[in-house]
Amino acid sequence: MESGHRPVAAGELEHHCLLIPPKLAGQRLDQALAELLPHLSRSRLQGWIRDGLVSVDAVPCRPRDRLRGGERVELRALLEDQVECRPQPIPLDVRYQDADLLVLYKPPGLVVHPAAGNPDGTLQNGLLYWDPELIRLPRCGIVHRLDKDTSGLMVVARSLRAHTGLVAQLQAHSVQREYLAVVHGIPVVGATLDLPIGRHPTQRTRMAVTPGGRPAVTHFQVQERFAAHSLLAVRLATGRTHQIRVHLAHIHFPILGDPVYGGRLRLPPRPSALLADYLRGFKRQALHARRLSLVHPVSGATLAWEAPPPADMQRLIELLRSEGP
Repeated sequence: MESGHRPVAAGELEHHCLLIPPKLAGQRLDQALAELLPHLSRSRLQGWIRDGLVSVDAVPCRPRDRLRGGERVELRALLEDQVECRPQPIPLDVRYQDADLLVLYKPPGLVVHPAAGNPDGTLQNGLLYWDPELIRLPRCGIVHRLDKDTSGLMVVARSLRAHTGLVAQLQAHSVQREYLAVVHGIPVVGATLDLPIGRHPTQRTRMAVTPGGRPAVTHFQVQERFAAHSLLAVRLATGRTHQIRVHLAHIHFPILGDPVYGGRLRLPPRPSALLADYLRGFKRQALHARRLSLVHPVSGATLAWEAPPPADMQRLIELLRSEGP
């Protein structure tokens, strides 16, 4: 049925071809894989499924998709180190809290989850220090993430019922997330980008628009135009890895400062020395999660929060604005 359950070392390829037995008919994909591959955790399998690294009859699926039995499932992923998460006194900028939810502001430069390259000093370490009871929840209640150098609002579950409800809302695309992005170039109008995203075919640390990827939808509007850059309001309808960065780079409006997808720096015509120096020194993607709206998974109330961009991005916008359109 598959190549065996030998433990695989970090950095090796985890590759399995499985035929779903009739006894697992009706189970979720992630549940079935956790039973068939007991050496892998369900949370790790869920992450791989969401990243498009698992296919069912050659089609990417969701962790919650139900199986009929008899499907051929293929998993192909690089195994990374699992890093134990310990509480650490990392300051958290909490914007809202109750018994079930926590909404916080993540600054640029803070990694969300521990990993081999960032074993500690992450948001998850700080959450465990802030509330040790979060250890009882998957990923300490973190249900979505922001890239290390993206700033903005995040919601964290504090109870199992809230975690279940938030995950369901994210999968139903009913959580509203709006971002601000400074991009190279000047779009004529806003647009909806409906382009599938998956792992880059040759550079496995990157994502790309690819025919075999998972569905990904991004809406954007032009908020302000500068001499050679634009400020966009971006709304996510789905939540793929690096989605905004990949989509905007694909249509040739990459996010300024993006070290992976941004390409070379483009200066406006005849910039001031102040602006030119600031652009050259801006070494992170100018992307900020400014608004978050959701239905409280326990009370049913509709809640929304907003947060302005951090100081470095505000200064970037001010300097671009000062040079005129």
